[in-house]
Amino acid sequence: MVNSATCKLEASAANPLPRVGLVGPLPPPSGGMANQCQQLILLLQSEGVDVEFVRTNSPYQPQWVGRIPMLRAVFRLVPYLAHLWRTAGRVNVMHILANSGWAWHLFAAPAMIVARLRATPVIVNYRGGNADPFFAKAPKYVLRMLAKASMRVTPSVFLQRVFANHRLSADVISNIIDLSRFTPTRPRVFGDAPHIVVTRNLEPIYDIPTAVRAFAVVKKSFAGATLTIAGSGPELANLKALVLKLQLADDVQFSGRIDNACIPALYASADCVINSSTVDNMPISILEAFASGVPVVSTCAGGIPDYWCQSATIKPWPGKYFVSCRTPLWPRVCGRLGWSRQRSMLGRRYAPSGWMPISGLLRLGGRHESLYRTMFERLLSAPRTPQRP
Repeated sequence: MVNSATCKLEASAANPLPRVGLVGPLPPPSGGMANQCQQLILLLQSEGVDVEFVRTNSPYQPQWVGRIPMLRAVFRLVPYLAHLWRTAGRVNVMHILANSGWAWHLFAAPAMIVARLRATPVIVNYRGGNADPFFAKAPKYVLRMLAKASMRVTPSVFLQRVFANHRLSADVISNIIDLSRFTPTRPRVFGDAPHIVVTRNLEPIYDIPTAVRAFAVVKKSFAGATLTIAGSGPELANLKALVLKLQLADDVQFSGRIDNACIPALYASADCVINSSTVDNMPISILEAFASGVPVVSTCAGGIPDYWCQSATIKPWPGKYFVSCRTPLWPRVCGRLGWSRQRSMLGRRYAPSGWMPISGLLRLGGRHESLYRTMFERLLSAPRTPQRP
């Protein structure tokens, strides 16, 4: 008797488009993984792929359960496991968006276990810049589970290197953005009043205090400068206290989380985007700034340096504008924003390897279809394991 997983693969091989069980979060909150998951669903469906979605952050039912810590975990986990079980039995492949820490243990690991019990091949799409320390400290079963996945995918060469350091192979399929939503604007003459924007969640790993302190340096040379911090999170109170301490209350706006539909307008009003993260992978906020023609000043966290290694045209950026937020170069950078904004228009022309512009979208539906077919070919060519009666 042939292994049931092989039967699923053969059934999919006969069908040009596999049925995919996609596991991941959706907004709200509008984090990078949630936004990518939402776009991936739309792109795959637009390519004719049959997608069955299992949401990892479904709203609590009933809503009052969300206010009780232990109880809410049960009310989310049980329906999640049931949905995983049903989906894994109906699809040809499970595509799991995974992250480090508790997100792995609570969502990715159960999805992999269920898929294995249902003899369904698994693609692990691993995201998040904290993978290396997580792999180093996590229980050994984490790497064993990853090793048993049918395929592993990362959105950046940076994470691919991390996987290689832990003796795991991985394919790279880059993050996606919809270029049709972002229109580069003409550089404006901002005089002494540049508008600087931060679009990261207010969490410790994004080190927004450094961005605020950097803005204080900017104010010394540009008296009319303003800063908009678009995001929400647990650091809000501390950041507001820091702004008051630095006497910047009249110049810093906390806009809160901005809906995806309104983000392009924010970038259109910006003269510069600050990214001060200490842990990162391939942040969508930088890609969106590039798509909007806005220059970016960033720390060198995680996979961010790989952005500037995709073409010779963009290589000069690191020496001039890819500077740490802790350096004293801000006045010089802001003094040349007019030139650098022109330069940043190149960000729309050079996307990381693997992106395919189709009909105004940076679409990866085709790349994922190819990924599924490649996985099936690899597994079908492997020796078959007879199943015991």
